Amino acid sequence: MVSSKVKEVKAEIITIGDEILIGQIVDTNSAWIGQTFNLEGIEISRINSITDTAEAIIGALEGLLPSTELVIMTGGLGPTKDDLTKQTLARYFGANMVFREDVWAHIVKLFESFGRKPVERNKFQAEVPENCEVLFNHKGTAPGMLFRHNGRRIVSLPGVPYEMKGIIKDELLPLLQDEIDYQIKHKTLFVVGVPESVLADQIEPYEGDFPKNINLAYLPKPGLVRLRLTARGKRADDLHSDLEAAAKVLKEAVGDPLMDGSNSAIEKYLGEVLTQKGLTVGTAESCTGGGIGATLVSVSGSSAYFEGSIVAYSYDIKETLLGVDHKTIVEKGAVSEEVVRQMSEGARVKLKVDFAVAVSGIAGPDGGTPDKPVGTSWIAIAGPTRTITEKFVFGKVRERNIQKTIFAALRVRCLTSMGSISTRLPSGSR
Repeated sequence: MVSSKVKEVKAEIITIGDEILIGQIVDTNSAWIGQTFNLEGIEISRINSITDTAEAIIGALEGLLPSTELVIMTGGLGPTKDDLTKQTLARYFGANMVFREDVWAHIVKLFESFGRKPVERNKFQAEVPENCEVLFNHKGTAPGMLFRHNGRRIVSLPGVPYEMKGIIKDELLPLLQDEIDYQIKHKTLFVVGVPESVLADQIEPYEGDFPKNINLAYLPKPGLVRLRLTARGKRADDLHSDLEAAAKVLKEAVGDPLMDGSNSAIEKYLGEVLTQKGLTVGTAESCTGGGIGATLVSVSGSSAYFEGSIVAYSYDIKETLLGVDHKTIVEKGAVSEEVVRQMSEGARVKLKVDFAVAVSGIAGPDGGTPDKPVGTSWIAIAGPTRTITEKFVFGKVRERNIQKTIFAALRVRCLTSMGSISTRLPSGSR
C-alpha cells in the first residue's frame, strides 16, 4: 500500500507564441507534456498561453500559483529578433549572457551530421544566461535551459515539438527522476451504453471500499463512459496492486458491462483481443458512413484483423453488394432487425471474415417516424455459428447518434469476439 507521507509536485506550462493565440497552430505540446509528466508523478495545475513579449513572459512568471514547483516554458528560443525568451529570462534572473563553447561545439556537430555548416547567426544560440543549467538539444540548435529560483525549477524549451520532446526525454526527465520521489499511475475501464448518472448510482455505495490512495474520475463521451482510477504514492510503493484492488471493487459494483481498457481506447483494446484470438472482422455500414471501419484502422497494426468495410448507404447498394432482399427492405424498412441481419451476413461472406458487423439507423435530424424515431439504430453481428442483433434508441442530435452507434457496434463486436453476447438482446435475436 501507499506510504503515509508523499510529496506531490505541482507544475505549470507556459506556451509562448502569437501563432498559438491567433489559432494558426494548435498547442499539442502541452497535451504531450501533461501526459508525460503525469506518468512521472508531476501534476499540471495550469496551462498559460502568452504572446511573445518580454512583458508577457515576466507577467506569467510573476503570476505563478503559490504551489507551483516546476515551470515548463516552450517557445521563443529561435535565432531571430522576435525570439525574446532567452534575453528576458536572463534579465529576470539577474544574469549576464555568456557564450558557451560546449553548446557551440554541439551545434557545429549537429550541422555536420546534416552535411552543412552553421552560419554566424547560429552563434547566437550558443549564448545562454550564465546561471542556467544547459539541457542539450540533440535534435536542434536551441538548447534548453533550467533555472532554480526561490525553490522552483523553471525550464525553458524550444517550441518545435520533436526538439521539445527530445530534450524532456533525454535531459530533463532523468534529472527530475533523481529529484522527485513520487509517482502517479492510472487504470482505465469503460462501459458502453450506460448513462453516467446510472453508473454513479451503482458505484457510489462501493467507493468506501477503494484503497485510500485511489481517486475515481468519470470521463463520458457519446455512448461510452470511461472510469479512470488514479493511484498516487512514492516510487517504491506498489500502486499496481492498489489499482487492481479498486478495479475489483468497480467490477462488483457495475458487473459484466465493465470492460478493462488497460488505459487504451476501446478500439485499441478490441484490436488486442482480436489479435490474441486470431480473428478477422469487417463492417457493413449505413448511418455511420464508414465510421466504425475508420475507428478500427486508427489503431496501428489493425491490418492483422480488419479486412474492410462496405458503406451501403442506399437501398441499391444494400441489395447489390450485400444481398439484402428487396422485399424485406420494402416491408420492414432499411432500419430494421431483418435488414441489418442480412447486411451483416452478406458482409461476412463478401469480405471473408470471421465476424461482420452491420449498422443501419436514423441519425437525424429528419427521417424519424412514431415507431422509428430519430436516434434509432439497429446493429447486427454475424459470426461463424449465429447472428445477433440489438436495437438502440439514442437521441435527436445527428453527430452524437452517429458516434454512439459506432461505440455500440464496437461493444457488440467486442462481446461476441470474446465468446459472449449482450444480455439486452431483443427477443427476435438468434
